[in-house]
Amino acid sequence: MNPPKNEWAWELVTAIAEVGHSFPSRPDLQGVEIFQHYFDGAGQLTDLDKRDGSCSRRELLARYLLLNAVLDQGPDTPGVRMLLAQVTNELYRQEVRFLHRPEEFFKELGIAVDQITSAHEAVAKVRASLWAEANQSRASRYNLFLDNTRQVLGYAMFRWGTSLAVPLLLTKDAPAGEDTSTALLDYIQSWPSAECMSQQIKDHPRYGLGKAIGDKAAHLFAKWIVHSYRLSTRTDVSWGLYSFEVPFDSNAGRVLWRTGFLLEWATEDEYRSWDVVQPGQGKGGLHYLRITNIRGKHSVKATADPNLATAYADLCMKHLRTHARPPKTVEIQRIPAAILLADGKHTPGE
Repeated sequence: MNPPKNEWAWELVTAIAEVGHSFPSRPDLQGVEIFQHYFDGAGQLTDLDKRDGSCSRRELLARYLLLNAVLDQGPDTPGVRMLLAQVTNELYRQEVRFLHRPEEFFKELGIAVDQITSAHEAVAKVRASLWAEANQSRASRYNLFLDNTRQVLGYAMFRWGTSLAVPLLLTKDAPAGEDTSTALLDYIQSWPSAECMSQQIKDHPRYGLGKAIGDKAAHLFAKWIVHSYRLSTRTDVSWGLYSFEVPFDSNAGRVLWRTGFLLEWATEDEYRSWDVVQPGQGKGGLHYLRITNIRGKHSVKATADPNLATAYADLCMKHLRTHARPPKTVEIQRIPAAILLADGKHTPGE
């Protein structure tokens, strides 16, 4: 392969992946009491196909991670993960086995709401001041309920409820007598690739979460299933380590913007026309960067790089399974994954 035309941009992506490899960010499943015996002495997950009540271990982990992905769209990732672990531990101590039997969350909604409320208060005592300092805000504004809502019931039903309703409905829809111990995993792995799954978990007419989950969270779920915890049982490349896009959020967007990476693929005027850059909409009248608006936007510059174009076609046809033929355009949000595929040393999960 000849040196890429944008060699510095390729080096930046691989450097970021190296940092991610050295300092991975993922939920601490060992902090969840019902999962502690899933790990061996070296801290590795074991016997994932072993039954734990009505489900396999693999299935229960997938249900927890889907819920975590939906909740992990708030302002403080460490706080969200603390809250979910604390609520899960306390509900199971009270015999509300909502991962095994999602209907119990709804039957015992009062207990669930109480535990979410008390856990939020406990987490705020630990995280609010740290969050405020990092975000130039006030600790009193700390809120994990998303959408700036203060109503715990709405949060419990819209975020927790929709996530838990997916395995519940899948189980209810199963033919009589069919094994449902891996209902969620069977469903998500029925799609051609992890990338296709990440879209269907949001958009499917019957089982899709809709506005309860964003694209970043859906890709985060794919990352945890395929890369972080290796829960997928599929062995084809379309469920391998390059089978999903890099999860993009505002933090990643700021890094890619400030380093000039995004401007390597489109002009600032183009980003403004796409409402990626929103002048005067940020704090203090500064520009606001909405990285999610990059989704689906094409780069003319990228198509002129033969190395990138080749890697991109391979990514889309074999790994993401989004195209049957070589794509004629390059979507900007997929460029990092294409670079990593061509380089071969790191993966989108890093």
